[in-house]
Amino acid sequence: MNAILLSAGYGKRLKKITKTTPKCLLPIKGNPIIDIWIEKLVLAGVKKIIINTHYKSKMVKKHLSNSKYKKKIIITYEKKLLGTGGTLINNINKIKNEETFLIHVDNYTELNISKFIKFHKNMKKKDCLVSLIYFVTKDFKDKGILKISNKKIVSKIFEKSKTYHGKNANGAVYILSKKFLKIISKKYKNSKDFINDILIDFQGRIAAYKCNSIFLDIGTVKNYMKVKWDILLSYIKFSITQYIIFF
Repeated sequence: MNAILLSAGYGKRLKKITKTTPKCLLPIKGNPIIDIWIEKLVLAGVKKIIINTHYKSKMVKKHLSNSKYKKKIIITYEKKLLGTGGTLINNINKIKNEETFLIHVDNYTELNISKFIKFHKNMKKKDCLVSLIYFVTKDFKDKGILKISNKKIVSKIFEKSKTYHGKNANGAVYILSKKFLKIISKKYKNSKDFINDILIDFQGRIAAYKCNSIFLDIGTVKNYMKVKWDILLSYIKFSITQYIIFF
């Protein structure tokens, strides 16, 4: 398997936090979030990881040059941001012969990636070309909301609508089948946005895997601080439990 980690953004919603540090290098549990994703993917069997850069690209490149997995990493620089769909199309010749993850690196989750891969393989038998992760949210306004059938298939995508369409939010972590990549390499060459220009045409052939563990977009100050506090509280609870058991 391959992976594309979307890591080029400015992180404008994070304000002063990303003034000196690009979003993909923000620490979670003491490790940059991009390193957390790389580790997850490698342990799940991914052989090639393409990482696009733009904002503070030299800092990202220098960091990745010290990665223990650097032989698996391909860094691509975008002089001008290509958009999520544009990045995928721009790199499609590097990946179209393999199943490929497409991941927004600013999402933090403790999901078991290997289980997600297994789910994708099973859903391909039902003619699904893409699998995605979704989670239940209380705040639907800034998220893509999905209508999901009892067969775990996305029947409708509502991309950041102001109207309420449910609580199942798109986690922007995908596995793209070889067949899907072959189709879009021919028919979607000028795409910029992955969801609005490409994915929306595949409604009914997208499998949805529910994430029951923590899942947050750290792209806002509120969410980034929430992740850090949630992890700290979890550690404190665990420590208290171990103390009670010991005594």
